[in-house]
Amino acid sequence: MVHLLRRLGSHWKRSVLEALLFQISPATSTATATAASPSYHLLSLLKQCSNLKHLHQTHCFMLSRGLDQDNILLSRFIEACSSLGFSHYCLSIFTRHKNPPDIYLFNTIIKALSNPEFSILSIRIYNRILACGLRFDSYSLPFALKAAVRLLAIYVGRQIHSQAIGTGIVCDVHVVTALIQMYASFGCISEARQLFDGACFRDVAFWNAMVAGYAKLGDIDNARHLFERMPERNVISWTAVISGYAQIDRPNEAISMFRRMQLEEVEPDEIAMLAALSACAQLGALELGEWIHNYIDRHGLSKIVPLNNALIDMYAKSGKIEKALQVFKNMKHKSIITWTSMIDGLASHGLGREAFEMFSCMERNGIKPNEITFMAILSACNHVGWVEMGRWYFKNMGTKYGIHPKIEHYGCMIDLLGRAGFLQEAQELVEGMPFEANVPIWGSLLAAARIHGDAELGERALQHLIKVEPHNSGNYTLLSNIYAAQSKWNEAGIVRRVMRDTSVKKMPGGSCIEVNSKVHEFVADDKSHPQSERIYEVLWKINLQSKMAMHVQMEHVEMLESNKKSGYILTSIRA
Repeated sequence: MVHLLRRLGSHWKRSVLEALLFQISPATSTATATAASPSYHLLSLLKQCSNLKHLHQTHCFMLSRGLDQDNILLSRFIEACSSLGFSHYCLSIFTRHKNPPDIYLFNTIIKALSNPEFSILSIRIYNRILACGLRFDSYSLPFALKAAVRLLAIYVGRQIHSQAIGTGIVCDVHVVTALIQMYASFGCISEARQLFDGACFRDVAFWNAMVAGYAKLGDIDNARHLFERMPERNVISWTAVISGYAQIDRPNEAISMFRRMQLEEVEPDEIAMLAALSACAQLGALELGEWIHNYIDRHGLSKIVPLNNALIDMYAKSGKIEKALQVFKNMKHKSIITWTSMIDGLASHGLGREAFEMFSCMERNGIKPNEITFMAILSACNHVGWVEMGRWYFKNMGTKYGIHPKIEHYGCMIDLLGRAGFLQEAQELVEGMPFEANVPIWGSLLAAARIHGDAELGERALQHLIKVEPHNSGNYTLLSNIYAAQSKWNEAGIVRRVMRDTSVKKMPGGSCIEVNSKVHEFVADDKSHPQSERIYEVLWKINLQSKMAMHVQMEHVEMLESNKKSGYILTSIRA
């Protein structure tokens, strides 16, 4: 304690601290003895702690009054340290505690250390509970199960499950909920469902665990089925289903669920908004995305960093890069995802120079790029055709930034080289990379062959693509077009016959449009839309008007050509 006091020096004065404590507590003539007690002052001071210096000061206050010997008060202090992210300090305090810890203190430190860095220590401390002659309670197991998930150790989770059965607390709703979450996290959804079906008590958190388990594994249909059976729902229930739809690229259903949640007067929170914005970004649903942004501002929702990142992504993918930049500039705290989203957004809008300037600004702010950032910067090179810049970044990923290129980075580089016409270099990169070329890479080479009319490369790429996706009509069509562009009609016909003989059908084209915050999706020759007759009537009129306009234009061109030949072009232009 003396050493800690010396370290704080003049920054810590007991008189100042006491004055602060009495200012926090109710200063009235009827103040009770409890309000003036050291433990009350300690709890009040813990609410004011916001950094490590405050924690050191509060710890000194505890030590000087012997409050650290009280397991309850020490637990509250450890909770405060954990909430501020100082897990090392939590562990140091617990290991130096001389009095035997009770189950409450054990639970607090297990929870505080259940993050990825200290999960193994959390499990070891959990194992000490029985050695100290104590019994697990309904809080011990959920915290330990969380640590097991962070460790990716399902065998530890199964052992904890066995202990829950042995001690008889497996019937507790909190324990069973935690077990369902654990098994679902490891993909053991059948075991999670067995626990769910076997329980005779089900609160909303219990249902949410099972619904979220299905949704996170992509089994959204089962998640939706359970959701509809729920006797009671909260915002977490809705968010789990909305996120599940967005996760498996079914944004229309995600947005429909979000609208239904509003109709049932369930107030969305930040996480629900995050899921809805993800769906808006996938669809380019700008009107709904802007409505969500305005809702966040009107209701004073906390603009957490991931929520701002989602707004940037939504605006960028909806064509409003200026709005994305505005959100970016207004953010006080930016993560690597924030910078990467902005770089990627600028790149996708063809603003290559601005994307590189953003990358440089990120480095000046001390933010180190990650693998996704380099995907974005290589994409920027691709959008503006800067081959040399792409080569430099690809080469320096490992040497300067310590990031070894993955197959996705090779794919970006091969696509860049192929589009720019460096077909030989692109093929050499494919042959020399430490990965087996995948569908996107061969697809890039096939597209490059189409652009530059390289039938030989197109044939080679298609041979590989047929092995992994034999029914993708787009690949055959690209090669057929290569042959047609070179007037190789026999070869083009052979490709078409192969498509017919192998029952490869050309996928119909599709598009979507947002009208009154609702996204309508259309596929060629599809008449399932309730207003399809009216739509086709309008299309017919547009088509007729286009033909008439084209006819008038052609007549005008012919007249100009005729007048030019006869020497009356000037008169025609004046007319």
